[in-house]
Amino acid sequence: MTISGKELSARLKADMAAEVAAFPARYGRVPHLAVILVGEDPGSVSYVTGKAKASAEVGIRNTTIRKPADIAEEELLGIIAELNADAEVDGILVQLPLPKHISEERIIAAIDKTKDVDGFHPLNVAALWQKQPCTLPCTPKGIIKMLKAAGVEIAGREAVVIGRSNIVGLPVAKLLLDENATVTIAHSRTRNLAEVTRRAEILVVAIGRPKFVTVDMVADGAVVIDVGVNRDPETGKLCGDVDYAAIEPKASVITPVPGGVGPMTICCLMENTIECFLRKQK
Repeated sequence: MTISGKELSARLKADMAAEVAAFPARYGRVPHLAVILVGEDPGSVSYVTGKAKASAEVGIRNTTIRKPADIAEEELLGIIAELNADAEVDGILVQLPLPKHISEERIIAAIDKTKDVDGFHPLNVAALWQKQPCTLPCTPKGIIKMLKAAGVEIAGREAVVIGRSNIVGLPVAKLLLDENATVTIAHSRTRNLAEVTRRAEILVVAIGRPKFVTVDMVADGAVVIDVGVNRDPETGKLCGDVDYAAIEPKASVITPVPGGVGPMTICCLMENTIECFLRKQK
């Protein structure tokens, strides 16, 4: 089975749109997401455009603030402070990566925890690891939704996550643990990596290298979730971190690139914005 994140996210966004349609009568307004884009990185511009489109589909108000790549860190912090103070703004997202002269850690920490729709704020990260209520990071949250939608049993299964980033690898490992999987976190320096990955009943790959996982690294019948978005060095086309064509016949469930995890990330951003809005109403 190939899990289409595109199809699943369309269904979930339709449900959210129906929910948001009732908000003006109940709360007087709809949720408001503010996105800050620094510079003109093509990937970042594409992601921000996708977020604006999804907001329109769901009925969320979206404001995109575009700033040049040479913006001073203090000016960016000032914009975040204004958005934090604005009662009409429910979610704040600063598109990463930022130019090298700006501290991503400082920017993320400056966002009001209750408006942190990315789930990257240190207090949201701490709450995740302490099993406290928090805003979950969008990509890991989307991965769990995809597994459940495909009917994949997570509890008791052996899961291997390749990658240990704060954005995907570490939080998805924690969410799999919370679903009672037995989790191994592997990475570029893991010895005998193929032996480790062949143990996986659920394999999540987020290492950022095109077609890094080859068919010999995957067990028969494994569930393979590919988070990577790369350019194939041979064809120039978008591809994932796994060799999809070779592994698809061997896997029981697999996600494509594009059209897999990516759409679910934006879908979960919409859900997080709605959740931040509703917490404020309560």
